[in-house]
Amino acid sequence: MIASALDVIGDKWSILIVRDMLLNKKTSFKEFVVSDEKVATNLLSSRLKFLESFEIITKNKLKNNKKENIYLLTEKGIDLAPLIMELVIWSDVYVREYHADLNTSDTVNMDKEKAISFAQKQYREFAAQFENQIVC
Repeated sequence: MIASALDVIGDKWSILIVRDMLLNKKTSFKEFVVSDEKVATNLLSSRLKFLESFEIITKNKLKNNKKENIYLLTEKGIDLAPLIMELVIWSDVYVREYHADLNTSDTVNMDKEKAISFAQKQYREFAAQFENQIVC
């Protein structure tokens, strides 16, 4: 089971894309490209297509901007919040000593279950604003 899950979401870029969407509300290719991790555009394109093929994200167009794609997490993607939060918490505890410049998330100091629920609720509210703007 774990190996199969890692085949889908276990690589660095997939996790970072989901993190950026869930916690940083990124929706466009341009927004992902300027992330601190500096993903190559060909790799980013490949990962976005891969995540879309597994229905972790959707790719849409907005009525007012049909040139640019907008990416949103599906419920399957939103359900990765516990994994993302565990990685954030684990990194804060065990990786910070090697990378003092790591960002501190406000959710690190929250109760884990509350942090997960909060992140999921915030994302659902964020994504809902696009419902009437997406071209079908």
